[in-house]
Amino acid sequence: MSESRLVTVRVLATLLVAFGLAYVGWRWTGTVAWHAWWIAVPLVVAETYSLGESVLFGLTMWNARRRPSPPPAREGLAVDVYIATYNEPLELVARTALAARDMTYPHETYVLDDGDRPEFARMAAALGVGYVTRGPEWDGRARFAKAGNVNNALFRTTGDFIAILDADQVPEPRFLDRVLGYFEDETIAFVQTPQQFWNVPDDDPLGSRAELFYGPIQQGKDGWGAAFFCGSNAVLRREALMALGLTRFSQEATGRLRTALRGARSRVQDLEGRLAVRAPSALPVAEEALAAIRRAEGRVRHGDVLGEVTYALRQEIHAATLAHPDIDLPEDVTAELDDVVEHVEVVRTDQALAIQPMETSTITEDMATAMHLHAMGWSSAYHHEVLVLGLAPDDVGTMLSQRHRWATGSMQVFFSDNPLAVKGLTLAQRLMYLGTMTSYLAGFSALVYLAAPVVFLLTGVFPLVADPVAFALRFVPFFVCCQAMFLVAGAGSRGLWRGQQMSFALFPTWIAATLSGAAAVFLGRHVSFAVTSKTGTDGADGWRHVRTQVVLMVLLGLAAVIGVVRAAAGDASVTATAVTLVWIAVDLAMLWVVVGAARYRGFTGPDPTAPASSELDAALVLATADDGPAASRPLP
Repeated sequence: MSESRLVTVRVLATLLVAFGLAYVGWRWTGTVAWHAWWIAVPLVVAETYSLGESVLFGLTMWNARRRPSPPPAREGLAVDVYIATYNEPLELVARTALAARDMTYPHETYVLDDGDRPEFARMAAALGVGYVTRGPEWDGRARFAKAGNVNNALFRTTGDFIAILDADQVPEPRFLDRVLGYFEDETIAFVQTPQQFWNVPDDDPLGSRAELFYGPIQQGKDGWGAAFFCGSNAVLRREALMALGLTRFSQEATGRLRTALRGARSRVQDLEGRLAVRAPSALPVAEEALAAIRRAEGRVRHGDVLGEVTYALRQEIHAATLAHPDIDLPEDVTAELDDVVEHVEVVRTDQALAIQPMETSTITEDMATAMHLHAMGWSSAYHHEVLVLGLAPDDVGTMLSQRHRWATGSMQVFFSDNPLAVKGLTLAQRLMYLGTMTSYLAGFSALVYLAAPVVFLLTGVFPLVADPVAFALRFVPFFVCCQAMFLVAGAGSRGLWRGQQMSFALFPTWIAATLSGAAAVFLGRHVSFAVTSKTGTDGADGWRHVRTQVVLMVLLGLAAVIGVVRAAAGDASVTATAVTLVWIAVDLAMLWVVVGAARYRGFTGPDPTAPASSELDAALVLATADDGPAASRPLP
């Protein structure tokens, strides 16, 4: 962003805050129709939420930065390139693997096949790239989808830097050369580059372009030290990931040990009670064991090394049973103490890997991992250059499934690991993460913005008590500043209007995702990781995915007709009706995007990522042949 544009954005952001506070303050103090509180209060709450989101957007843009080119990549860095796949087509993954293998900076390429498919192993062998799948230690245990796939590979490869690509993300040969130079700064944990898709037509019916996010927004977050890791098209420092995994393992192990020690103390106290009745002579052994457990709890509170704490506890309890040779300990007492020692074990885990570098508690592992890396003091960089071309969803059902997964994972983090409470983040970083998470609450405000005009036109209940001129004088400047800042900040980015439409029209998806995230955190409901289909799912039945929006569009149209009739008959205020009809028109313009999305039947243009490669063709033939090579590089 140029200096002059940045100044303009800051001026508009300042005006937005001033006009917004004046408008919302006026709304709360003098215009709420309390006699119709059931619609009036939700409306003013929705407007207050919209102001908050606008302020967070303005704050993000306030410090937008476009980094200068990094220094050239230093020679001799050890780089592993991971291509994560689960159920994608063979040819798609092979194309990405070939392009990744041929990147110019020296590196190792690995296909991480979570589907454990023999033909993929043969394809990797034919292309001369590595092949990694899960080992038997994962059988019967939580797999954690893509995060588990990457974590598994981290313990089977050795590169100091890890480039992660989704199965459909085809990199340019210079990808690594352009980003590795950032890591000369030893505090950089990861570098993120834009995600751009080749199969999106000019009218972008599914709203797949994210040029505002992969541009001004990421640059703004980068300016505040909070550029996001987005799961693909990024390079990460292994040291940072492993440090995060070890830190979180230590925190979780400490929690497990505290719980185990509390349980041990309770069991030994119960044992004391039983011994006092049937074997009083054995009480000194139980008392010494209880004292040892209390000492262990004190050491944990003081931050002693957990392994040393458990080792000392085992030794002390064992010594207690030997310190009184004159006492004939009942066998069940000895067994009880042995069982106590057995359960107080710091490394005990039911997971395949004790250390999970990539965050596994949410299906948006990328954002959660980035947040905790920032909390540890690591920094990040956003490199604003398209170096990878990917494949966007090609039908409305797949698009909605993808957006629902993103939103659900974000709301999981919002409810369980809210950035406002994460230690180590700066205030600006907290707000950058918060702004992304709370954006999905827009589903509830959109529902209110749709319901309020319908209520008035059908019933005559207006949620505002205000003079129309006074309303316009306060609302219009706020609204104009919001739109102007959005347009200036996103100047040069395509799809701005489509992005606004999708943010509003997908309100059922946002509401469902918010409820799913809350249920996962507060009710323990399982949230599955739905891999984005690369082959489409809808055929000609896209309308079923947007039936809620279509029904609402019909309802809005009927309400407009009824409202006009009521105003003409003198049963409703003409001015209020006119204002509400404009409101209806805006709602319809926002919802109309689902019509194009439902009718879209997929991209039919050329594929610029398709290589004219006899090597790829030969690899695919070998991969599908029963007698093809079995594996490229056997990894443990």
